[in-house]
Amino acid sequence: MPGAPQTERPTSRSRKLHPRLESVFDTVVTRNPAEREFHEAVRGVLGTLGPVIERQPEYLEAKLVERICEPERQIIFRVPWTDDRGSVQVNRGYRVEFNGALGPFKGGLRFHPSVSSSIVKFLGFEQVFKNALTGLPLGGGKGGSDFDPKGRSEAEVMRFCQSFMSELHRHIGEYTDVPAGDAGVGEREIGFLFGQYRRITNRYESGTLTGKGLTWGGAQVRKEATGYGCAYFAEEMLRTQGSSLSGRTVTVSGSGNVAIYAIEKAQQLGGTVIGCSDSKGYVHDPAGLDVELVKQIKEVERGPLEDYATHRPGASFVPGARLWEVATEVALPCATQGELDADDARKLIESGTVLVVEGANMPCTPEAVGLLREGGVLFGPAKAANAGGVATSALEMQQNASRDSWTFEYTEHRLVEIMRDIHRSCYEMSGECGVPGDYVVGANNAAFVRVAEAMLAMGVT
Repeated sequence: MPGAPQTERPTSRSRKLHPRLESVFDTVVTRNPAEREFHEAVRGVLGTLGPVIERQPEYLEAKLVERICEPERQIIFRVPWTDDRGSVQVNRGYRVEFNGALGPFKGGLRFHPSVSSSIVKFLGFEQVFKNALTGLPLGGGKGGSDFDPKGRSEAEVMRFCQSFMSELHRHIGEYTDVPAGDAGVGEREIGFLFGQYRRITNRYESGTLTGKGLTWGGAQVRKEATGYGCAYFAEEMLRTQGSSLSGRTVTVSGSGNVAIYAIEKAQQLGGTVIGCSDSKGYVHDPAGLDVELVKQIKEVERGPLEDYATHRPGASFVPGARLWEVATEVALPCATQGELDADDARKLIESGTVLVVEGANMPCTPEAVGLLREGGVLFGPAKAANAGGVATSALEMQQNASRDSWTFEYTEHRLVEIMRDIHRSCYEMSGECGVPGDYVVGANNAAFVRVAEAMLAMGVT
């Protein structure tokens, strides 16, 4: 489970480390005890870097791998606030500024009870590589709190956000660190955070936070970007096989922002999305999901997904079960980390799934990824496939810097270009590494080289 305290060594299906990287990983585990998610993320990257460090040994001599695995700065702070009953509550806040070689630190804020040092470091580490793949001038970071906005009143959420920003404002800025939203942090929370930032600093710096409302500096497509980008990446992967999403069955786990807009774009590209899920179970709709109905239930009514089946003839809700038991050609895990395990992978392989693309952050366990690769399933890793969100955040920063506002159509066009460039970089690098079509190797090595070259150019920093 996310945030579990125990330390786990890599599974037997993890890629074998290059001999010169074993000690690097051991140091990461020793320095960061009981941080399973962070260990997994680092192990996943280090297990693929053999081709690049063999070809460019100067990366090892400069200790670039060690430096990339160590955050530049880790900030942990107390967040006291008062609930509606007048009782003082205390949460913990985090901001990990992981690597700024390519630009200001960039990454979301997550408000969820599972948030811990391990979760934030895992997300920040992945963000470094994800941002590098976009080709945009962005470093990587992440932050958040173990505060849960669910069940809290608007006033409580506001007071918490104001207390959180009272400390965070010291560490961020458009040329330093630019947070955005993530799980539990939407336009409402970003508004409260930005309002407190402006109040404290007496500066209207739109580029300090992204994910803002459209009337005060936000970008079109930002809400849709991660889900849209995931579907576009899946389409590009299939294109290399002479195919497309058109006419294929698709399942998308989750029913939040990422999932809803992955469903929408997959269907616009010709796929038939036959299932999605929430924490209580999954909906199966063989005729294809009515995405507008899903939006109405989850975005407007904020109700349970099981309500979908009561409004849609032919659809069924299966409580307490996992979506991956539904036979599908394309699977897009868009809910949360670790949601697709080895048993799920076996079911997908047996049902004839040809493509799995991660919309959430590290939703497939290492063993699941190994099984999918062995089973001949094309696999798109999160750091490449879900980069649409941060890419559109960067487009928001560009608009803020130029005091401009772009149309939905133009912003989506830019998003498509970026996702195609990411796919091309990953695919070409996989060929250079001798494993054409292995997007995990391609993504990790392409991103690592971009960050490493910038770090080399700047000396020992």
